[in-house]
Formats: sequence, structure tokens, C-alpha cells
Amino acid sequence: MPTIMRIGPYRLFFYASDRDEPPHVHVERDDKVAKFWLDPVRLQKSGGFSRSEISRIHKMIEENSVELKESWYDYFGD
Repeated sequence: MPTIMRIGPYRLFFYASDRDEPPHVHVERDDKVAKFWLDPVRLQKSGGFSRSEISRIHKMIEENSVELKESWYDYFGD
């Protein structure tokens, strides 16, 4: 599972087996893992994060969405 980036306490990654799904990213902190679609950025699964933390993560993903999508397509192809 390639790590795309780390921002503060968060690790952003995807699984190598995610190829058949639309572009998305998993966000991990401690024992919590959320999943966000990238186009458009929206929450798919909150994974135990609080609502306020999900809002912060959502903003973080929006701010880095171009790089995240580029990483997705670099890894999986178009």
C-alpha cells in the first residue's frame, strides 16, 4: 500500500488492489482509517474519526487534491 504523503499525524495512501475503484485516498491516524473520493472530494467512510476531524481532513485533501490525483494516475495509469 503506497504512502502518497504524510501531513501532520496523517498518512495518506491507497491499496494496490484499489485499481478498479474511482480515484480515492485512505487517511490513517492511529487506529482510524477514513476513505475519501477525489473527484469531487467527498467522504466515503469515516473510519472512527470525529466529525470535526473529518472536516479538517476533508479540507486537507481538497488543498492537496491535484497532487493526490496525480499520484493515483501515476500509480494506476489513466
